[in-house]
Amino acid sequence: MLGVKAVRIRHMWAALVLFVAGTAAAGAQTFPSRTVTIVSPYQAGGTSDIIARLMAQKLQERWGKPVIVENKPGANGGVGVNTVTSAAPDGHTLLAVASSALTLNPIFYPKLSYDVARDLAPITRTGLVANVLVVTPSLQANNVPSLIALAKAKPGMLTYASQGSGSNGQVTGELFKQRAGIDLLHVPYKGSAPAVQDLLAGQVNMMFDNLPSVLPLIRAGKLRALAVTTAQRAPQLPDTPTIAESGLPGFDTSAWFALLAPKVTPEPLRAEIERAAIAVLMAPDTRDRLRELGVEVAADGSAELQRRIIAESAMWRDVITKAGMKIE
Repeated sequence: MLGVKAVRIRHMWAALVLFVAGTAAAGAQTFPSRTVTIVSPYQAGGTSDIIARLMAQKLQERWGKPVIVENKPGANGGVGVNTVTSAAPDGHTLLAVASSALTLNPIFYPKLSYDVARDLAPITRTGLVANVLVVTPSLQANNVPSLIALAKAKPGMLTYASQGSGSNGQVTGELFKQRAGIDLLHVPYKGSAPAVQDLLAGQVNMMFDNLPSVLPLIRAGKLRALAVTTAQRAPQLPDTPTIAESGLPGFDTSAWFALLAPKVTPEPLRAEIERAAIAVLMAPDTRDRLRELGVEVAADGSAELQRRIIAESAMWRDVITKAGMKIE
């Protein structure tokens, strides 16, 4: 039997747990108590930043407190991420980030100053952008099967551009090569814009790029879209098949975006932020505005975000290892 001292200690711990839980619950009821800052570890104007600013506006209306976006680029996103991981875990500092910071950077940069599992708590995915396999119109390929056949007839001679070494575009290209059993030459650029310019000029043959970047060029007939990389067709390109439909079943990748908090943020606060974020993202005007920009809302909650991080990290690690990819 437990002694009197042991019983007292147990009661003290039980009381402490109840006190902490009650304090966190009370904090959730009064949250937010001041300005909420959403940190974006990128320059202003990108897709992640656009989603964050739209969410900030809607969350401010919902909460009745200021919600601002603060851009902190640098160190492959590390500056902004570290701002959040070192902030007080009270829900007033959040992180709006692209999937690459959660699934690719930890693989390519093993000495990152942050650890996703250790330092960050998932809230929800916010949106996703399909990648589109686009080719220069002069290439003699009108669909994925004909492209694969051409690549097999000319091993190592066809080129694919990317936004840079280690980018989502490159790893998607490597996954495509592995699944199709073909050899393509990777040509990295410093961003999407110069890569697209060389694609338009016929200096490279193809590219996996974010839908918003190339949609106007596809519609103008300056680039040919062969397929989208997501499991479902993109609403903006309803006649363009998926890669999975085109002979590579199960192919499903995208560039997605997420909202996270410092790891030890109390569960009641995280739950309130998750509810609010999902509510504002699912609002019809929010969905319509993002769809205009080529972004599909992906407000699927913390559990799905956690699953995605784990699953895609494993998938990309396998792709990168097989390809022997390294960041120079």
